[in-house]
Amino acid sequence: MKFGVVIFPGSNCDQDCIHVLRNVLRQEVEELWHKERNLCGSECIVLPGGFSYGDYLRTGAIARFSPIMDSVIAHARSGRPVIGICNGFQILCEAGLLPGALIRNRSLRFICRPVTLKVARQGTPFTRFPKGVVRIPIAHGEGNYFNHGDGLKDLRDKGLVVFQYADNAGDITDAANPNGSLDNIAGIMNEAGNVLGMMPHPERCSEPEMGGTDGRLIFESILTSFSG
Repeated sequence: MKFGVVIFPGSNCDQDCIHVLRNVLRQEVEELWHKERNLCGSECIVLPGGFSYGDYLRTGAIARFSPIMDSVIAHARSGRPVIGICNGFQILCEAGLLPGALIRNRSLRFICRPVTLKVARQGTPFTRFPKGVVRIPIAHGEGNYFNHGDGLKDLRDKGLVVFQYADNAGDITDAANPNGSLDNIAGIMNEAGNVLGMMPHPERCSEPEMGGTDGRLIFESILTSFSG
């Protein structure tokens, strides 16, 4: 599979994603500059973490208007896979590809540490693996997922919540919620099932040398679901 990793000014996890996809999973990777419109035949688009445009105005709000996003939106609406990680999740919400918004952590502090996630929806194109609980690091200051009452109900009713912050047993508790996200939401997908946004960083735990490989499961699931 050919992956396209979009690079915005302020992206700082693009090379991490490129390394995992190219050197760990042995996939073809195209580096896509935000001012271009050509996706260069990329089959799966990755919007990486970082601080696009310095997080000015609102996280992801300026990046959403980068020229390449018109092509990313068209790619997603055609049913092809897109994954937004951390800042990429924020951009997907700003672009209208996913509902809701990411606001300041309830602590008003940047948080960087491993967290436990319950796989709330198994068997999706992004979660075709048997583990029901995974351990993946976060690194964000605005990861507090918010949606109005009807929007949250819609996510629940349609089974679009993919990951939730949980304790080590997989129980959803307030103590396990690092940022105040509604319903402990850490990741959601669109109704078509081809767009995933998640705050935790799977690229940071895809090799044993990094202390864990749970993140690799997500990338491997994409390969299983969308290749060929």
